[in-house]
Amino acid sequence: MKIDIFNTHEELSQKAKEIIVHEIVKKRNLLLCAATGGSPKYTYDLLGQEFQNRPELFAQLRIIKLDEWGGIPMNYKGTCESYLQDHIIQPLQISESRYFGFNSNPVDPPKECELIQDKLNQQDSIDLCILGLGMNGHLAFNEPAEFLQPHCHIAKLSTMSLSHPMTSEMNLKPTYGMTLGMADILRSKMILILINGGKKRAIVGKFLSKQITS
Repeated sequence: MKIDIFNTHEELSQKAKEIIVHEIVKKRNLLLCAATGGSPKYTYDLLGQEFQNRPELFAQLRIIKLDEWGGIPMNYKGTCESYLQDHIIQPLQISESRYFGFNSNPVDPPKECELIQDKLNQQDSIDLCILGLGMNGHLAFNEPAEFLQPHCHIAKLSTMSLSHPMTSEMNLKPTYGMTLGMADILRSKMILILINGGKKRAIVGKFLSKQITS
């Protein structure tokens, strides 16, 4: 694990953008797993700026959604879908055939998880997975629990996750989450965890303690 520490969110985001672009140059049809939230937002904005100068670089890029709030419409403000459409899918002109992810309001949530797992299994592995670190240590919606799920699954959301800033924009609140599992995430050829803000200091300390817990 390589740790880089930056003075500002902008410096962190610039470095992350450079890493992502470097990997896309090496593999034009790279499969990028995209997280949502405040930490990666400016990185995505910088990728959008890069697209304006080098649109051909992103012509084969593939994207999978990391996780999603459950029980709310796809176009609802605050869904991971709305976030990704606004910050990466539309700015990089990712076609429908090069993007897949959970439906936020499926008729059959377990079946939706099976569908996304099947689509993921049809790919090579994830080339580059972008993660944030939750205030309680969760990665995607893999919440602290007695044990962790390996593959796509329905997640019981913690109180802390339900108080995430993204849900503050919602009048209709999510009742569950859907997420890639830890085995799928750890199979990624590269994982980039972006952590920003002084409020994360305590959980970062636990993360760097090298103790393996859920």
